[in-house]
Amino acid sequence: MNKSRFLVAAEDETQVDITPMLDVVFIMLIFFIVTSTFVKESGVDVTRPDAETAVKTDALTIQIGITANNQIWFDKRLVDKRAVRANVEKGLAESPGAAVIIVADALSNTEALIDVMDQARLAGAQSISVATDEP
Repeated sequence: MNKSRFLVAAEDETQVDITPMLDVVFIMLIFFIVTSTFVKESGVDVTRPDAETAVKTDALTIQIGITANNQIWFDKRLVDKRAVRANVEKGLAESPGAAVIIVADALSNTEALIDVMDQARLAGAQSISVATDEP
């Protein structure tokens, strides 16, 4: 009778509990998701004008696109120029201090560019830039 109890006890000890390891992996996953930054692109392909003084930036940005036919795109959706201010305010609330970059097509009107810049400035953007290509 003593032998049978010993064999049963030995079989129970062979299992490995991986619950603590799963907890650590899950916590690390949450940490990396929360600390990562997401770049919101304008969602439209444009032909940017060339500039001799073009500089690449790695800063946190809010991108607004203006197509050749003066359509305004924000976060892969078409928006009216009156909605630019609200969208920029929302973007600045999510990532304070972000720079606004306007990705305007070379054939778009200056009026559309100025309208977008005005709305971004009214939303509280401190840094507004126009995206260009290096020649």
